[in-house]
Amino acid sequence: MSARRAPTGIFHKPVATRERAEAEAKGWARLASRVAVPTLHGQIALPDGRQLLAYEDVFATGRCGLLLGDVIALADRDPAVRPRLDRLVNGVCADLWAAAEETGKHVRLAECVPDLYLDRIRPRGRLDRWYLRRDLPLTLPRTDTTLTLRELAGFTFTANGRPLTVNVADTIDRLRHALAPDRHRLAGLTQGDPTEPNIADPLCWLDFEFAGRNTVAGEAANLLWYLMGLGGWLVPRYRPDVHARTLRLALPPLSGPRIEHLELHRSSRHIDVRYSWNTGPGRAAALTRALDGLRGENGSDPEEIRPFLALRILGVIPPTRLSGHDLLLVLIKLAESQDPRTTLDTFFTTAPAPHPAPGERSSNVPAPA
Repeated sequence: MSARRAPTGIFHKPVATRERAEAEAKGWARLASRVAVPTLHGQIALPDGRQLLAYEDVFATGRCGLLLGDVIALADRDPAVRPRLDRLVNGVCADLWAAAEETGKHVRLAECVPDLYLDRIRPRGRLDRWYLRRDLPLTLPRTDTTLTLRELAGFTFTANGRPLTVNVADTIDRLRHALAPDRHRLAGLTQGDPTEPNIADPLCWLDFEFAGRNTVAGEAANLLWYLMGLGGWLVPRYRPDVHARTLRLALPPLSGPRIEHLELHRSSRHIDVRYSWNTGPGRAAALTRALDGLRGENGSDPEEIRPFLALRILGVIPPTRLSGHDLLLVLIKLAESQDPRTTLDTFFTTAPAPHPAPGERSSNVPAPA
Protein backbone atom coordinates (compact mmCIF):
# COMPACT_ATOMS: atom_id res chain seq x y z
CA MET A 1 0.00 0.00 0.00
CA SER A 2 1.66 3.21 -1.18
CA ALA A 3 0.74 6.31 0.78
CA ARG A 4 2.14 9.24 2.68
CA ARG A 5 1.69 9.75 6.40
CA ALA A 6 0.59 12.94 8.11
CA PRO A 7 1.91 13.65 11.62
CA THR A 8 -1.61 14.05 13.03
CA GLY A 9 -2.70 10.41 13.09
CA ILE A 10 -4.02 10.61 9.51
CA PHE A 11 -2.82 8.29 6.76
CA HIS A 12 -3.08 9.94 3.31
CA LYS A 13 -3.37 7.40 0.52
CA PRO A 14 -3.00 8.81 -3.02
CA VAL A 15 -5.37 7.40 -5.63
CA ALA A 16 -4.99 8.07 -9.36
CA THR A 17 -8.55 9.16 -10.21
CA ARG A 18 -11.72 10.31 -8.55
CA GLU A 19 -13.54 7.24 -9.82
CA ARG A 20 -11.06 4.86 -8.21
CA ALA A 21 -11.10 6.82 -4.96
CA GLU A 22 -14.90 6.66 -4.83
CA ALA A 23 -14.83 2.94 -5.59
CA GLU A 24 -12.37 2.34 -2.75
CA ALA A 25 -14.42 4.46 -0.34
CA LYS A 26 -17.51 2.47 -1.31
CA GLY A 27 -15.65 -0.80 -0.69
CA TRP A 28 -14.49 0.46 2.71
CA ALA A 29 -18.08 1.43 3.61
CA ARG A 30 -19.36 -2.07 2.76
CA LEU A 31 -16.92 -3.56 5.29
CA ALA A 32 -16.93 -0.95 8.05
CA SER A 33 -19.88 -2.42 9.93
CA ARG A 34 -18.61 -6.01 9.69
CA VAL A 35 -14.88 -6.04 10.41
CA ALA A 36 -12.26 -3.87 12.10
CA VAL A 37 -11.09 -1.12 9.73
CA PRO A 38 -9.44 2.28 10.17
CA THR A 39 -11.73 5.29 10.17
CA LEU A 40 -12.05 6.96 6.76
CA HIS A 41 -12.04 10.71 7.45
CA GLY A 42 -12.62 11.96 3.92
CA GLN A 43 -11.47 12.43 0.36
CA ILE A 44 -9.27 15.28 -0.88
CA ALA A 45 -8.95 16.40 -4.51
CA LEU A 46 -5.47 17.45 -5.67
CA PRO A 47 -4.86 20.03 -8.44
CA ASP A 48 -3.43 17.38 -10.80
CA GLY A 49 -6.64 15.32 -10.66
CA ARG A 50 -5.42 12.75 -8.20
CA GLN A 51 -7.25 12.12 -4.95
CA LEU A 52 -6.18 11.55 -1.37
CA LEU A 53 -8.14 9.26 0.91
CA ALA A 54 -7.61 10.32 4.53
CA TYR A 55 -7.62 7.23 6.76
CA GLU A 56 -6.92 6.89 10.45
CA ASP A 57 -3.25 5.97 10.94
CA VAL A 58 -3.76 3.02 13.26
CA PHE A 59 -0.07 2.92 14.16
CA ALA A 60 0.20 6.61 15.04
CA THR A 61 -2.93 6.40 17.22
CA GLY A 62 -1.63 3.31 19.02
CA ARG A 63 -4.59 1.19 17.94
CA CYS A 64 -2.20 -1.31 16.25
CA GLY A 65 1.48 -2.06 16.66
CA LEU A 66 2.63 -4.34 13.85
CA LEU A 67 1.53 -6.05 10.68
CA LEU A 68 0.94 -9.76 10.09
CA GLY A 69 4.27 -10.10 8.28
CA ASP A 70 6.05 -8.55 11.26
CA VAL A 71 4.35 -10.84 13.78
CA ILE A 72 5.30 -13.87 11.66
CA ALA A 73 8.93 -12.73 11.55
CA LEU A 74 9.00 -12.26 15.32
CA ALA A 75 7.44 -15.70 15.86
CA ASP A 76 10.14 -17.17 13.60
CA ARG A 77 12.69 -15.89 16.09
CA ASP A 78 10.87 -16.22 19.42
CA PRO A 79 8.31 -18.92 20.30
CA ALA A 80 6.79 -16.61 22.93
CA VAL A 81 5.18 -14.65 20.05
CA ARG A 82 3.19 -17.70 18.89
CA PRO A 83 0.01 -16.96 20.89
CA ARG A 84 -0.08 -13.45 19.42
CA LEU A 85 0.32 -14.88 15.92
CA ASP A 86 -2.34 -17.53 16.54
CA ARG A 87 -4.86 -14.91 17.69
CA LEU A 88 -4.23 -12.78 14.62
CA VAL A 89 -4.52 -15.59 12.06
CA ASN A 90 -7.58 -16.98 13.84
CA GLY A 91 -9.20 -13.55 13.56
CA VAL A 92 -8.42 -13.29 9.85
CA CYS A 93 -9.96 -16.70 9.16
CA ALA A 94 -13.00 -15.89 11.29
CA ASP A 95 -13.60 -12.71 9.27
CA LEU A 96 -13.35 -14.63 5.98
CA TRP A 97 -15.75 -17.28 7.33
CA ALA A 98 -18.21 -14.60 8.43
CA ALA A 99 -18.05 -12.89 5.04
CA ALA A 100 -18.90 -16.16 3.31
CA GLU A 101 -21.72 -17.00 5.71
CA GLU A 102 -23.30 -13.56 6.06
CA THR A 103 -22.79 -12.00 2.62
CA GLY A 104 -21.87 -14.95 0.42
CA LYS A 105 -23.82 -15.83 -2.69
CA HIS A 106 -23.06 -17.54 -5.97
CA VAL A 107 -22.51 -14.93 -8.66
CA ARG A 108 -20.83 -14.68 -12.04
CA LEU A 109 -17.12 -13.95 -11.77
CA ALA A 110 -17.79 -10.84 -13.85
CA GLU A 111 -19.76 -9.43 -10.90
CA CYS A 112 -16.72 -9.65 -8.60
CA VAL A 113 -13.86 -7.18 -8.24
CA PRO A 114 -11.88 -7.89 -11.44
CA ASP A 115 -8.37 -6.61 -10.74
CA LEU A 116 -6.61 -9.62 -9.23
CA TYR A 117 -8.16 -12.31 -11.44
CA LEU A 118 -10.19 -11.37 -14.52
CA ASP A 119 -7.86 -8.54 -15.57
CA ARG A 120 -4.82 -10.81 -15.31
CA ILE A 121 -6.22 -13.85 -17.12
CA ARG A 122 -7.95 -12.03 -19.98
CA PRO A 123 -6.42 -12.25 -23.50
CA ARG A 124 -3.53 -9.80 -23.83
CA GLY A 125 -3.55 -9.45 -20.05
CA ARG A 126 -0.69 -9.95 -17.61
CA LEU A 127 -0.25 -13.70 -18.05
CA ASP A 128 -0.17 -13.40 -21.83
CA ARG A 129 2.46 -10.67 -21.64
CA TRP A 130 4.59 -12.53 -19.11
CA TYR A 131 4.39 -16.11 -20.38
CA LEU A 132 2.84 -16.47 -23.84
CA ARG A 133 4.22 -13.64 -25.96
CA ARG A 134 7.77 -14.90 -25.51
CA ASP A 135 9.32 -18.32 -25.06
CA LEU A 136 11.10 -17.73 -21.78
CA PRO A 137 14.47 -19.40 -21.22
CA LEU A 138 15.11 -21.26 -17.99
CA THR A 139 18.59 -22.35 -16.93
CA LEU A 140 18.20 -25.57 -15.00
CA PRO A 141 19.99 -25.37 -11.65
CA ARG A 142 22.92 -27.73 -11.10
CA THR A 143 23.30 -28.17 -14.88
CA ASP A 144 24.69 -26.21 -17.83
CA THR A 145 21.41 -26.62 -19.73
CA THR A 146 18.97 -23.88 -20.71
CA LEU A 147 15.49 -24.82 -21.90
CA THR A 148 12.63 -22.59 -22.94
CA LEU A 149 9.22 -23.03 -21.34
CA ARG A 150 7.97 -24.55 -24.59
CA GLU A 151 10.82 -27.08 -24.56
CA LEU A 152 10.24 -27.79 -20.89
CA ALA A 153 6.66 -28.82 -21.67
CA GLY A 154 8.09 -31.70 -23.72
CA PHE A 155 9.82 -33.23 -20.69
CA THR A 156 8.30 -35.45 -18.03
CA PHE A 157 8.94 -34.44 -14.43
CA THR A 158 9.29 -36.12 -11.09
CA ALA A 159 9.33 -33.77 -8.11
CA ASN A 160 9.93 -35.28 -4.67
CA GLY A 161 8.92 -38.64 -6.12
CA ARG A 162 5.68 -37.40 -7.69
CA PRO A 163 5.12 -37.33 -11.47
CA LEU A 164 4.09 -33.89 -12.73
CA THR A 165 3.39 -32.10 -15.98
CA VAL A 166 4.98 -28.67 -16.33
CA ASN A 167 3.19 -26.93 -19.20
CA VAL A 168 2.50 -23.23 -18.59
CA ALA A 169 0.64 -22.58 -21.86
CA ASP A 170 -1.80 -25.44 -21.24
CA THR A 171 -2.31 -24.32 -17.65
CA ILE A 172 -3.14 -20.77 -18.71
CA ASP A 173 -5.60 -22.13 -21.27
CA ARG A 174 -7.35 -24.16 -18.55
CA LEU A 175 -7.35 -21.15 -16.22
CA ARG A 176 -9.14 -19.14 -18.87
CA HIS A 177 -11.90 -21.71 -18.94
CA ALA A 178 -12.09 -22.12 -15.16
CA LEU A 179 -12.09 -18.35 -14.57
CA ALA A 180 -14.37 -17.35 -17.44
CA PRO A 181 -16.47 -14.26 -16.59
CA ASP A 182 -19.74 -16.20 -16.76
CA ARG A 183 -18.65 -18.96 -14.36
CA HIS A 184 -20.47 -18.81 -11.01
CA ARG A 185 -18.47 -18.71 -7.78
CA LEU A 186 -19.27 -18.23 -4.12
CA ALA A 187 -18.37 -14.62 -3.30
CA GLY A 188 -18.74 -12.42 -0.25
CA LEU A 189 -17.97 -8.86 0.82
CA THR A 190 -14.29 -8.81 1.77
CA GLN A 191 -11.21 -6.61 1.79
CA GLY A 192 -10.04 -8.34 -1.41
CA ASP A 193 -6.29 -8.62 -0.82
CA PRO A 194 -5.60 -10.53 2.43
CA THR A 195 -1.81 -10.31 2.51
CA GLU A 196 0.74 -9.79 5.24
CA PRO A 197 1.10 -5.99 4.75
CA ASN A 198 -2.69 -5.47 4.70
CA ILE A 199 -3.51 -7.01 8.10
CA ALA A 200 -2.57 -5.14 11.27
CA ASP A 201 -2.22 -6.46 14.81
CA PRO A 202 -4.46 -6.34 16.84
CA LEU A 203 -6.62 -7.33 13.89
CA CYS A 204 -7.50 -4.43 11.63
CA TRP A 205 -7.89 -4.67 7.86
CA LEU A 206 -5.99 -2.12 5.76
CA ASP A 207 -6.06 -1.05 2.08
CA PHE A 208 -9.44 -1.21 0.35
CA GLU A 209 -8.42 -0.90 -3.30
CA PHE A 210 -9.98 -4.32 -4.02
CA ALA A 211 -12.71 -4.26 -1.39
CA GLY A 212 -16.16 -5.43 -2.43
CA ARG A 213 -17.59 -8.72 -3.65
CA ASN A 214 -14.71 -11.17 -3.95
CA THR A 215 -14.66 -14.94 -4.41
CA VAL A 216 -14.20 -16.96 -1.25
CA ALA A 217 -11.76 -19.30 -3.02
CA GLY A 218 -9.77 -16.34 -4.33
CA GLU A 219 -9.40 -14.85 -0.86
CA ALA A 220 -8.21 -18.21 0.52
CA ALA A 221 -5.72 -18.64 -2.34
CA ASN A 222 -4.38 -15.13 -1.85
CA LEU A 223 -3.82 -15.54 1.89
CA LEU A 224 -2.35 -19.05 1.69
CA TRP A 225 0.06 -18.38 -1.18
CA TYR A 226 1.27 -15.17 0.45
CA LEU A 227 2.08 -17.14 3.60
CA MET A 228 3.70 -19.95 1.58
CA GLY A 229 5.53 -18.27 -1.26
CA LEU A 230 5.37 -14.49 -1.36
CA GLY A 231 5.84 -13.11 2.14
CA GLY A 232 8.66 -15.40 3.20
CA TRP A 233 10.43 -15.76 -0.12
CA LEU A 234 9.60 -13.99 -3.37
CA VAL A 235 8.66 -10.50 -2.18
CA PRO A 236 11.70 -10.02 0.09
CA ARG A 237 14.01 -11.46 -2.58
CA TYR A 238 12.65 -9.80 -5.72
CA ARG A 239 10.80 -6.77 -4.39
CA PRO A 240 12.91 -5.74 -1.38
CA ASP A 241 11.72 -2.15 -1.71
CA VAL A 242 8.10 -3.29 -1.29
CA HIS A 243 9.07 -5.55 1.61
CA ALA A 244 10.85 -2.66 3.35
CA ARG A 245 8.14 -0.09 2.62
CA THR A 246 5.04 -2.09 3.49
CA LEU A 247 6.11 -3.74 6.77
CA ARG A 248 6.94 -2.08 10.05
CA LEU A 249 9.99 -4.18 10.92
CA ALA A 250 10.76 -5.75 7.52
CA LEU A 251 12.90 -8.48 9.09
CA PRO A 252 14.52 -10.80 6.53
CA PRO A 253 13.20 -14.36 6.14
CA LEU A 254 15.18 -16.98 8.03
CA SER A 255 15.21 -19.37 5.09
CA GLY A 256 13.56 -20.18 1.78
CA PRO A 257 12.79 -23.11 -0.52
CA ARG A 258 15.67 -24.75 -2.30
CA ILE A 259 16.31 -27.40 -4.92
CA GLU A 260 18.51 -30.03 -3.33
CA HIS A 261 18.96 -32.34 -6.30
CA LEU A 262 18.27 -32.23 -10.04
CA GLU A 263 19.02 -34.87 -12.67
CA LEU A 264 18.44 -34.20 -16.36
CA HIS A 265 17.96 -37.32 -18.47
CA ARG A 266 18.35 -35.98 -22.00
CA SER A 267 17.72 -39.22 -23.87
CA SER A 268 14.42 -39.96 -22.14
CA ARG A 269 13.53 -36.25 -21.81
CA HIS A 270 12.94 -36.56 -18.10
CA ILE A 271 13.85 -34.31 -15.17
CA ASP A 272 14.02 -35.56 -11.59
CA VAL A 273 13.96 -32.93 -8.82
CA ARG A 274 14.13 -33.02 -5.04
CA TYR A 275 13.33 -29.82 -3.21
CA SER A 276 12.55 -28.65 0.32
CA TRP A 277 10.28 -25.74 1.26
CA ASN A 278 12.09 -24.33 4.27
CA THR A 279 10.37 -21.78 6.50
CA GLY A 280 10.81 -20.43 9.99
CA PRO A 281 8.64 -21.92 12.76
CA GLY A 282 6.42 -18.82 12.94
CA ARG A 283 5.61 -18.89 9.24
CA ALA A 284 4.95 -22.62 9.33
CA ALA A 285 2.61 -22.09 12.30
CA ALA A 286 0.76 -19.27 10.52
CA LEU A 287 0.27 -21.43 7.45
CA THR A 288 -0.99 -24.40 9.47
CA ARG A 289 -3.30 -22.15 11.46
CA ALA A 290 -4.71 -20.59 8.26
CA LEU A 291 -5.28 -24.00 6.66
CA ASP A 292 -7.11 -25.21 9.76
CA GLY A 293 -9.09 -21.97 10.01
CA LEU A 294 -10.30 -22.15 6.42
CA ARG A 295 -10.93 -25.88 6.38
CA GLY A 296 -14.46 -26.85 5.48
CA GLU A 297 -15.25 -23.50 3.91
CA ASN A 298 -16.34 -23.80 0.26
CA GLY A 299 -13.40 -21.68 -0.82
CA SER A 300 -10.89 -24.10 0.71
CA ASP A 301 -12.12 -27.00 -1.45
CA PRO A 302 -9.09 -28.01 -3.56
CA GLU A 303 -11.11 -28.04 -6.77
CA GLU A 304 -12.46 -24.55 -6.07
CA ILE A 305 -9.13 -23.05 -5.07
CA ARG A 306 -6.91 -24.56 -7.80
CA PRO A 307 -7.42 -21.93 -10.54
CA PHE A 308 -7.12 -19.01 -8.11
CA LEU A 309 -4.01 -20.51 -6.56
CA ALA A 310 -2.42 -20.97 -10.01
CA LEU A 311 -3.14 -17.36 -10.89
CA ARG A 312 -1.52 -16.14 -7.67
CA ILE A 313 1.54 -18.33 -8.34
CA LEU A 314 1.94 -16.99 -11.88
CA GLY A 315 0.60 -13.46 -11.65
CA VAL A 316 2.54 -11.54 -8.98
CA ILE A 317 6.30 -11.60 -9.71
CA PRO A 318 7.37 -11.38 -13.40
CA PRO A 319 9.12 -14.60 -14.42
CA THR A 320 11.85 -12.64 -16.23
CA ARG A 321 13.06 -11.42 -12.83
CA LEU A 322 13.40 -14.90 -11.33
CA SER A 323 16.59 -16.95 -11.29
CA GLY A 324 16.44 -20.33 -13.00
CA HIS A 325 16.40 -21.99 -9.58
CA ASP A 326 13.44 -19.93 -8.34
CA LEU A 327 11.46 -20.03 -11.59
CA LEU A 328 11.71 -23.82 -11.63
CA LEU A 329 10.37 -23.96 -8.06
CA VAL A 330 7.49 -21.69 -9.06
CA LEU A 331 6.67 -23.93 -12.02
CA ILE A 332 6.82 -27.06 -9.86
CA LYS A 333 4.36 -25.53 -7.37
CA LEU A 334 2.17 -24.48 -10.31
CA ALA A 335 2.11 -28.05 -11.59
CA GLU A 336 1.38 -29.40 -8.10
CA SER A 337 -1.48 -26.94 -7.64
CA GLN A 338 -3.20 -28.31 -10.75
CA ASP A 339 -2.58 -32.00 -10.09
CA PRO A 340 -5.88 -33.58 -8.94
CA ARG A 341 -3.92 -35.82 -6.55
CA THR A 342 -2.63 -32.78 -4.65
CA THR A 343 -4.42 -31.92 -1.43
CA LEU A 344 -4.08 -28.56 0.27
CA ASP A 345 -2.16 -30.20 3.11
CA THR A 346 0.40 -31.76 0.77
CA PHE A 347 0.72 -28.61 -1.34
CA PHE A 348 1.41 -26.43 1.70
CA THR A 349 3.88 -28.82 3.37
CA THR A 350 6.96 -27.02 4.67
CA ALA A 351 10.27 -28.04 6.23
CA PRO A 352 11.80 -26.35 9.26
CA ALA A 353 14.50 -23.76 8.81
CA PRO A 354 17.47 -23.66 11.18
CA HIS A 355 16.86 -21.61 14.31
CA PRO A 356 18.66 -18.25 14.27
CA ALA A 357 21.78 -17.86 16.32
CA PRO A 358 21.28 -15.92 19.57
CA GLY A 359 22.98 -12.90 18.05
CA GLU A 360 20.34 -12.69 15.34
CA ARG A 361 17.63 -11.75 17.84
CA SER A 362 17.55 -8.00 17.81
CA SER A 363 17.33 -6.27 21.17
CA ASN A 364 15.28 -3.43 19.70
CA VAL A 365 12.53 -5.67 18.32
CA PRO A 366 9.24 -5.05 20.14
CA ALA A 367 8.37 -7.61 22.76
CA PRO A 368 5.30 -9.79 22.20
CA ALA A 369 2.03 -8.24 23.32
